[in-house]
Amino acid sequence: MGVDFSQPQRQSVVGILVMFFYTLQQYARALWPVIVIWIFKFDEINKTYLLLGAIGVFVSIGVVSYLKYLNFTFFLDTDNEEFIITEGVFNKTKTAIQLRKIQQVNINQSFIQKLIGVYELDVDTAGSNKKEGAIKAISHELALQLKSRLLDNEKKKSANESPGSQLDEVEERPLVVEHPFIKISFLSLLKVGITSNYERSIALLLIFFTTLYENFQNFGDESNVYKEKMGAFIDGNLVLQTILIAIVFFFCIVLVVNVIRVIFKYFDYKITRQKGSLLLSFGLLNTKSTIIKPEKVQITSVTRNYFQKKMGILEMKIKQASSGEKEERKSAIEIPGCSESERDAVLKLLFHKIPEKGMQLRPNFRKLIFSIFLSIGLPLSGFAGVGYWLESYIFEYSYLVPFYVIFIGVIQYFKFKNNRLFISENFIIKQSGAWDVSDEIIEPSKIQAISTSQLFWHKNLNIGSITLHTAGGDISFQLGDYRILKEQVNLWLYEIETSDSNWM
Repeated sequence: MGVDFSQPQRQSVVGILVMFFYTLQQYARALWPVIVIWIFKFDEINKTYLLLGAIGVFVSIGVVSYLKYLNFTFFLDTDNEEFIITEGVFNKTKTAIQLRKIQQVNINQSFIQKLIGVYELDVDTAGSNKKEGAIKAISHELALQLKSRLLDNEKKKSANESPGSQLDEVEERPLVVEHPFIKISFLSLLKVGITSNYERSIALLLIFFTTLYENFQNFGDESNVYKEKMGAFIDGNLVLQTILIAIVFFFCIVLVVNVIRVIFKYFDYKITRQKGSLLLSFGLLNTKSTIIKPEKVQITSVTRNYFQKKMGILEMKIKQASSGEKEERKSAIEIPGCSESERDAVLKLLFHKIPEKGMQLRPNFRKLIFSIFLSIGLPLSGFAGVGYWLESYIFEYSYLVPFYVIFIGVIQYFKFKNNRLFISENFIIKQSGAWDVSDEIIEPSKIQAISTSQLFWHKNLNIGSITLHTAGGDISFQLGDYRILKEQVNLWLYEIETSDSNWM
């Protein structure tokens, strides 16, 4: 039988332990200088005072934790359609969250909560950079029921029904447990860990070996004696082999770390249909569970590189409304290691159909020229300027210039080649990327604002840029056919004005 959420509810009694550990963590962060001093001067400190002080701190933390538990209540105000949370120790705070503005409800479980056997429920709304409501310790069954009530996708009852009858019907309706229709296997996570985050791995390698080479050079310059002795014993071929082995070894370490990170973060990834929504749960030590309402999804991106295509996997990212770029990255929900059939199943549930690409717009070739100028021309000009006027020894590294030009040139070429904007009646798809090719999908009705720009020397060429602003982020397309873009902007603005979609 369902829980009567119209009456104030408290957290689980064992939640006092969770409050205790969290409060202890806050005390430790605030008093860490004192704790460090106690550790280094342990022999000089009066042990009796130290013991009494520790007991006093633990007792005060226990009292504060109990008061937090006692004063924390939550309930649903069906008359005003609000979720009410009351909390505080001495100064009580009452938070009222409108149900229609709730974007996301997450059920998480940290390592401590997993040991105690409780869960944390977080409530997110659009327009804020923090969690509006957080319940630290409730049972899993209660969390599921409350999450289902906060994100109820069913149609509203008829107008002649009273609020009381609606509440009774919802409460009496049993919680339906559905089986996952997508489960990301351990092998898929292993493939994702091996084939993703190449940019991060290459950056780490460059930083590591640059630092190693500089230290070796400094060591050789400071001690010619050691340098001569080392030169007598070290063979040139052996040095080259050692460097290659070190590169392979370090790259393997980076891949192993990346695989471990992916497995720990996304272990046992399950996606379940629940009342027209997506229920996602994953995590090894810290378990996370969240519901995605299709009508509130802003941007859906599908990403894949060459190796992932050969292995039959891809990655998806779902963005809902956020209050800024930092919060946007945090709130983005990733689905790693999907197959094509699983991708289609998710897209059908989100959009009720598989998005078609439609008309294709390509950027003008001037975009490639400008990108090459920024990424190759300017850096090489700076390199030459520093060498001529500041430090001439920098020209000793000139042999790296051709490799840099070829590498960056190839990246910019494929970025330009994959840069496309597809426009159909119901969808806008932005394709981008050099190695990891990503398709970002939005619906015109989700657009908040549209910005267009055209430099005066581009007017005769009929090229310009457009940026689509949504609550989940922006999508930009530069130097496309400006006449077509303006026509589409008028259509999109008309659709925005006439749309009655409830994405907030």
